[in-house]
Amino acid sequence: MIKITLKDGSVKEFEAGVRPIDVANGISEGFARQCVAAEINGRVAGLTEEITADSELNLLKFNDKGGADVYRHTASHIMANAIKRLYKGAQLAIGPSIETGFYYDFDIENTFSEADFEKIEAEMNKIIKEDNEIVRFVLPRDEAIALMKELDEPYKVELIEELPEGEEISFYKQGDFTDLCAGPHLPSTGRIKSFKLMQVAGAYWRGSEKNKMLQRIYGTAFDNKKDLKKYLNFLVEAEKRDHRRLGKELELFSINDEIGAGLVLWHPKGARIRSLIEDFWRDQHFKNGYDLVGSPHIGKAHLWETSGHLGFYDENMYAPMNVDENKYYLKPMNCPFHIAIFNSKLYSYRDLPLRWAELGTVYRYEKSGVLHGLLRVRGFTQDDAHIFCRKDQMPEEIRKTVMFCIYMLKSFGFEKFKLYLATKPDEKSVGEKELWDDATAALEKVIIEEGLEYEVDEGGGAFYGPKIDIKIKDALNREWQCSTIQFDFNLPERFDMTFVNNHGEKERPYVIHRALLGSIERFFGVLTEHYEGAFPVWLAPIQAKVLSIAEAHSDYVYEVKEALEAAGVRVEADIRNEKLGYKIREARNQRVPYILVVGDKEIEDRAVAVRNRKDGDIGAIALDDFIAMVKKDNDERVIW
Repeated sequence: MIKITLKDGSVKEFEAGVRPIDVANGISEGFARQCVAAEINGRVAGLTEEITADSELNLLKFNDKGGADVYRHTASHIMANAIKRLYKGAQLAIGPSIETGFYYDFDIENTFSEADFEKIEAEMNKIIKEDNEIVRFVLPRDEAIALMKELDEPYKVELIEELPEGEEISFYKQGDFTDLCAGPHLPSTGRIKSFKLMQVAGAYWRGSEKNKMLQRIYGTAFDNKKDLKKYLNFLVEAEKRDHRRLGKELELFSINDEIGAGLVLWHPKGARIRSLIEDFWRDQHFKNGYDLVGSPHIGKAHLWETSGHLGFYDENMYAPMNVDENKYYLKPMNCPFHIAIFNSKLYSYRDLPLRWAELGTVYRYEKSGVLHGLLRVRGFTQDDAHIFCRKDQMPEEIRKTVMFCIYMLKSFGFEKFKLYLATKPDEKSVGEKELWDDATAALEKVIIEEGLEYEVDEGGGAFYGPKIDIKIKDALNREWQCSTIQFDFNLPERFDMTFVNNHGEKERPYVIHRALLGSIERFFGVLTEHYEGAFPVWLAPIQAKVLSIAEAHSDYVYEVKEALEAAGVRVEADIRNEKLGYKIREARNQRVPYILVVGDKEIEDRAVAVRNRKDGDIGAIALDDFIAMVKKDNDERVIW
């Protein structure tokens, strides 16, 4: 007999070889039907895997961590099964689950389109109805290669040949379909309840442009139709908020292949919003005891050799340029420059802490397949800062930085966020254990004392230090990574950073990397989607638009415009000979917060008829009173 410890702490005895599905059925058949996978001693496994020794067992439903992955990975195999039935000669590449569903890559002569989805989905439903048992089996390397060659799966052969010697090679078989796979999977194809194929895209084999372009079909799957429908409705709403579409419609930015993929052109309205963000950023940094620094866009090769970027990060750096027989690189990060400023003189312990911030533009070579509007680019401006402090100052500096991050995020209208404390990774790391322990304890202490919601990301820290990641939730409840507070025990050693302590001895400072908004480009994209392009008054590129009812009112339109401009209001005038309704709709489509209509009555009363995005038509207001209203909304950073 073996002992199985369940999640609730209860211990049950079973014959060796018991399966998680048997344990689930022992609890109740209804519960077993809801289970999709199991966690055996912390490892996600299939429900039919035999347990042969005392173990801890956690039975997973779809919404439990790891559950959806198993469910959706099974759906990807069902899709591949359907493709193999429908399209002779189709060869399989890879088909993992992803955060929002699954995909599978195919090498096939047919060119897929969304018009093919109905036929593929019908075949998938047949396979689900067949309720084929999904069976795992293992083969020696030679037999595994022979099987994949027999099935004409050259991509699978390549994957097997690259596996380390001694690696277990497993397959999953369902009816007439067999696939190389580490698993795990659902017990049978009939367990899939609800799915939808979403889109077709191109994907290079192994993600390299040097390899063949394959066809990738994306899909999603849920354990009930209600959640699938909810997700599809969410996608419709997300499409309405897509910052790439809004960027074009609202004339905010563009990315032109003639300029270069992943390189952003800021149009006047977008540049105005960006300027407002950056002005607020600078003002708040000065108020919070920071100094601003600046650094060049390129640096000599030895700088990046010392920092370690050329050793660990060179594939994400642009190729070097030769200048005066020296190699120079576009900077991927600002850190070495800030450290060079620190090392330009010897500081005393009395000088610390030093808080240096920069909106520094950096360049990273991202593969074309991952570029995505403003959210993933090749040239971007980091909201970057480094804090150099003593050990005794470090806890308070962390507290100030966390609260500064939260203040900044709330100022832009983000009220929901979660913190993730990333601890020392299991693999090789730099820095003494005492440094890691002190830094991690300081990070966690601040989070707890401030009563902030957080999770511990065990082993999720960088090799050079622990960190806090702050993820915001937008209007659709999507999480976005923006703020990071990161210790660095690597660069102080590499660049031999020191200050003179109170004993007259040289000592290493603590170095804290810190980003509040992340990259300005990415934050701008998130902000655009959060507000669906309808920015708060203080960020709106045009805060008010003055519309004439007839040509006779044009002079007063410009009089109002000049008065608003003199008061610092960002304003446009529209005196075109168009119907008023047309001009109002156009201003609404441009998400202008205030639309001002003027006619005979407004001229007579020295007023404006006001419509705003929040309340609609709010009637005539004296011009001076309207100016005061806008200034109040602007100064208080009102969100509506």
